Amino acid sequence: MFDTNIVNDPETVHSEINNSSQIVIKDLWKVFGRDSKRVLGRKYKVLSKDEIQEKTGCVIGLREINLEIKKGEFYILMGLSGSGKSTLIRNLIRLVKPTSGSIKINGKNLTKMNHEKLLKFRRQTFGMVFQHYGLFPHLTVLDNAAYGLKVRGISKEDRYTKAREVLETVGLKGWEDYHPGSLSGGMQQRVGLARALANDPEILLMDEPFSGLDPLIKRQMQDELIELQDKMQKTIIFVTHDLHEALKLGDRIAILRNGETVQVGTPEEIVTQPADDYVQDFVRDASPAKVITAGTIMEPAKIILYAWEGPKTALTLLRNNKRRAAFIVDKSHKLLGVAREDKLEELVNKPEKVGKIPASALRRVPSVGPDTILEDMFSIVTKNQYPVPVVDKNNRFLGVVTTDQIFESITPTEGEGNV
Repeated sequence: MFDTNIVNDPETVHSEINNSSQIVIKDLWKVFGRDSKRVLGRKYKVLSKDEIQEKTGCVIGLREINLEIKKGEFYILMGLSGSGKSTLIRNLIRLVKPTSGSIKINGKNLTKMNHEKLLKFRRQTFGMVFQHYGLFPHLTVLDNAAYGLKVRGISKEDRYTKAREVLETVGLKGWEDYHPGSLSGGMQQRVGLARALANDPEILLMDEPFSGLDPLIKRQMQDELIELQDKMQKTIIFVTHDLHEALKLGDRIAILRNGETVQVGTPEEIVTQPADDYVQDFVRDASPAKVITAGTIMEPAKIILYAWEGPKTALTLLRNNKRRAAFIVDKSHKLLGVAREDKLEELVNKPEKVGKIPASALRRVPSVGPDTILEDMFSIVTKNQYPVPVVDKNNRFLGVVTTDQIFESITPTEGEGNV
């Protein structure tokens, strides 16, 4: 993964690119204008975008872009209007021809492909969803969803079978025989998504697909896309200018300015470690609670008790550490609950000897995973007198998060604003 504070340093970026990357973009330039390649010469290459335009009449669309995107990653491209994000996604599939540089997907260099090979590769590899749905008004929902398969020469029976499957996946079962004009904007966007998914693409390209929807429908579509991605595990490249959308959806975010990469990082890195004032302005209104995770701020528990050691040992450890309660685990380090001093004392004072601490003597407490964002922990913290335990997918105990840690993480430090 790139260091979050790399600012388009080609040598550093190249060293970070590894063989697991599905998409590798190196030294990519796109210059619009007459005799555009002259801009790559030593005389102009070092100048700013405005200086190049003034001296040559050429416009810099992309400037020395170096990125890597891994298979199954939800990758966000974001920036202000004119930053180059849509130009980059169009260069990625050669709808726009790069001026220089290389784009490799699954090890194949798209910049070296002839027209015939490029068309075949594009159809086999990509699905595209854009802001304007591009649906055919005279075709039914089913025919719109099946259109890409028809172009590929798939039989009517097979393409309708597949189209019905994806329409059900995106929540449009029962709407197959309607025309797009009968559907709401959100439903039309679902048809566009179904059409892209019908080809079962490895890579899904989405250029501001939800920007034309009203806020409520937009949030609903975002939630549905998150759920779909959890099932599909496609590589998704998603263009947006909406920071909150980027933070909600993305595994990683690349922020562009004037055709250059300013910062690449996880949502948490972008919000908590902005590379410069431009990124800082972008994230100024973003709540850290929406991106900081339990795994980032958790600490080891001060004391851990082990069920097999028995109540007397557990009680002694509690008292030696001046604690009234502690988390207790089994031999696989799976969290069993909280052992309290009073319950352990009851077990110790029983006439019959008690070996392993029974589950009936423990208090069950809500736990979270390391990827849980702080915002989702607020309700747990307010109803729970203990630190929040963090566990992995197998319920193994990893650490704890306290109320103080949460509020320290989301409260601006001196000089960054007031509480």
